[in-house]
Formats: sequence, structure tokens, C-alpha cells
Amino acid sequence: MNDLVQIAVLDGGMTRRGTYMTALDLTLSDGWKTYWRAPGDAGIPPAFDWGRSDNVRQVSYIWPTPHVFDQGGVQSIGYKTRLVLPIEVTPLDPTRPVKLRGTIDIGLCKDVCIPGSLSVDHALDADAKRDPAIAAALADRPYTESEAGVAAASCRLSPIDGGMRIEARIDMPSAGGNEVAVIEPGNPQIWASETETRRTGGTLLAASDLVHVESGPFALDRSAVRITVLGKRHAVDIIGCTPG
Repeated sequence: MNDLVQIAVLDGGMTRRGTYMTALDLTLSDGWKTYWRAPGDAGIPPAFDWGRSDNVRQVSYIWPTPHVFDQGGVQSIGYKTRLVLPIEVTPLDPTRPVKLRGTIDIGLCKDVCIPGSLSVDHALDADAKRDPAIAAALADRPYTESEAGVAAASCRLSPIDGGMRIEARIDMPSAGGNEVAVIEPGNPQIWASETETRRTGGTLLAASDLVHVESGPFALDRSAVRITVLGKRHAVDIIGCTPG
């Protein structure tokens, strides 16, 4: 694994909220890529275990805009060359030092896809200056709904064999080029198929089939649904959808 990806931890110091800004810096070997939080059917989702950390209450990830890849006709979503993943760490006790210690399981893909594990053991520096790489990654996040001019987002649910189909209707200006929408159900026990995306004027239509991992009936919380639209000009992050 070490000959395919190198990992470093970047320090960005303290925020005005009293949290630590840091980032995982993954440098990939030539031709290799790794995956976004929703990697597509051909990808391996990343997993983080910070259970051995010291003085950590919460860890939040700010994902930069990913790329859409075609792997033999199957869509995957991720990053090539380098991924700087900003992380905001909330301490249990603001007066005590924070140590981020844990394991990151990721997928790496070139001609073949392989899983791998990386270790982190890093004392966060409260006095660190602003890091340009972290700032660039934060600037590369998807637009919010208001920034992208999203007027409305609704979701219609209908039963299918073994699950349900979600059809989203998003009133928003084009994000540019061939837009790809990704629907995340907001529940790790619910699997979502590759989203079918098409545009009709000022409305983007996105549909996906949802199945529970235990193959039984389930309820979907529309407020937890997350829809990311990846376009040529920018990406858009939409949280929740109304019945429709």
C-alpha cells in the first residue's frame, strides 16, 4: 500500500468556534485513484475509525468536489493524483491537547481495484498557521443550495420489488456540461443504485432505486437525503427534499 499512496496530516490551527482544522493529505502513485464518500457501484467507500484518539468529541469531513470516472462502462466517483480532505475536530475538553489516532480504510484503483488501510497518529497543533492546501480544498467544496440558486428540491417515493424508488426534482440552474446527480439516502443500511440524471429546462431530474441491506421494508427520512450534483462548472450539495 505504501508504494501506491502516501499519507500526511496537515495542521490548520484553531477555528473561531474552538475546533481544530486539519486535513488528510493523500498523494497517489501515477495512474491510481481513490474514492469519494459515495464511490458508485465500482468503487470502495472510505471508512474512518478514530476510536483510539485522545480528547476528540466529533470529527467532521469537508469533502472537496470529486471527479466522475468511467470504469468499463461503470461509473465511479473519486479523486486522482492527490486528495486533501479537510477535517474539523471538536475536542472534548478545549483546554487539553488533541491527538488524532486511528485507521483509514480506502480503495485504490488503476487497472485493478484493491482495498488498503492507512494509520494516523498525529498531535494536532493549536498554534499552526493557515495551511494553503487546506484552504484550497475548502474552496473546492460543492456550492450550497443558496450559492447555486436552488429554488426547490422534492422527492417522490414509490415501491419496487424489494425496496423503493426515489425520484428527485430539483429546480436549479445548470451546473454545466453533462450533470451527474448522486443520491445518498442518509442511512448506511440503505443501498442506492447509480442515479439516472436528466435535465428538462430549469429542472434536473434524478432517480435511484433504494434497497435495505437486510432486504426488508424500511422508512426513508427525506430530511436526511443528500443529493450532490456534479457539473462541469461546479458541484452542488443539496440536503433534504420535500414530498413531491
